[in-house]
Parts: sequence; C-alpha cells; structure tokens
Amino acid sequence: MLISVIISTYNNPLWLEKVLWGYANQKDREFEIVVADDGSDESTRSLITRFEEGLSVPPIKHVWHEDRGFRKSAILNKATLAAAGEYLVFTDGDCIPPRDFIAIHRKLAKPGQFLSGGYFKLPMGVSEIIDKNAVDSGQVFALRWLWSRGMPRTFKNLRLGAGSLLRGVLDKFIPTKPTWNGNNSSAFRDTIISVNGHDERMAYGGQDVEMGYRLVHSGIKPRRIRYRALVLHLDHKRGYADPSSIAKNLQIRQNTLKLRIRRTDYGIVGK
Repeated sequence: MLISVIISTYNNPLWLEKVLWGYANQKDREFEIVVADDGSDESTRSLITRFEEGLSVPPIKHVWHEDRGFRKSAILNKATLAAAGEYLVFTDGDCIPPRDFIAIHRKLAKPGQFLSGGYFKLPMGVSEIIDKNAVDSGQVFALRWLWSRGMPRTFKNLRLGAGSLLRGVLDKFIPTKPTWNGNNSSAFRDTIISVNGHDERMAYGGQDVEMGYRLVHSGIKPRRIRYRALVLHLDHKRGYADPSSIAKNLQIRQNTLKLRIRRTDYGIVGK
C-alpha cells in the first residue's frame, strides 16, 4: 500500500528542510511526499529540487497555489487530489518525524478509522540548532540531547522519553480525546474524499479539527496514537493568526457539531 505524506508549508524552507531530513530517514520507504504549499516564494521550490537531486528521498510532489492569504484548507484539498497513495498522512512543515513514523501509521491503519497522532513542542532555541546530523542519527529525539541544548525538564518530557510499550499503554489509558490534528493524522484517501475534504471557507484556527467532526459523523472512528506516533514540533511565530478568522471558524465548527454535518459543500468539489 502506497502512503502519501501531505506536508503543509508556507515560506519556511529552513524548517521544511529539517522535516524532509526526517522523511529521508524513514525505515518504511513505500511512500511519497506531497508538499502542500500555500503560496511560498521560490526558495521553497528550490529546496525541494535540491532534495530530489541530492538525497535519497521518496518522490516529492510540489502542489502550489498563489499566495492570497491563509488558504491551508484549499491547498490541502489540492494535495489530496494530487496524492497517488491509497492512504494519506497529514502533517506540517514544522514537524520532524521519527524513523518509524510511516511504519507506525501503516501498521495501525484500518478502514473505518482515522488515526490521531501527537506532537512534542520544542522551544525556539532548540528548534534553531537542530542540524542534519542530529536528525540523521536520531539524537534529536533523545531527551539527554535536547536537555543539553537547553530544553526545559518538565513532566511533559514523558511523552518523548517513554519506551514503545509504555507509549502503547499511555495511548490506551490517557483520557485525551482523539481529534483530527493537521500536524499528525491519517486516514484512507477515499475516507477523506467521502466528506469532501477540508472546508475551504476556513482560515486559521481549528480548521483541521472541523473535518474530524465530519469524519466522526460519517461513522469513522477516531483512534488515539498520540504517544506511539509523535513528531517534534519546531517553534515559530504565528503572524497569520487573526481573531476574526478564529471566530468565524468557531462558528462553522459549532454548526458542524450541532447539525452533525457529514460533508461540506465547500471542499474538494462544489463551492
């Protein structure tokens, strides 16, 4: 089964490069990368070309549209259509995957479900100093390495430091509700298309979660894998955050919940 990893990005090639290093090191190689580019300048395209020419990475498709503000939902829909894989993993261009990331999503994928993964947020100072050697060696996922680079020691470190058996236990018993998280979630391609993808009316602020509501209303069961499939989230500014769009998105999400909407009229097809 071919898996398509859809990576959203916008004008942050330095972070995207670190993420692509992670995918170049995957143990499971039967996947393609689809970069869902929300209007970046030529530096992102140049990075992708350089990766394809210089590193052993799976095929990369660059799906781009013109920069007309935050239109992540629209570019994700275009990337969904461009994906050749039967199964889709959605993530962001600031999330570095561990070596077994694709393998875990493949192992746990089931029809009638979507997988809800997790992330471990890094401070800006640590995000900036991560280099290719740290990703290639896997050191970037080691708590000792992160602590030595200035990451605070808190109880949240358990998420990264737990072994594989403990992570499975945590996923089973921690009561956090599984939701569709745009930085780490997956489902069969046909399942995403059945709810008409992401709602393109929505800008920044919970737009990914809303699609998850429609999946659940359609009978798709969410499954929590937030400890077993954990990405490193690089820090960044959020200059695109807009209170008005957040309020609009909240209203759409509430309407989706109240009416138990299964399919948006503002998605992959139909406007």
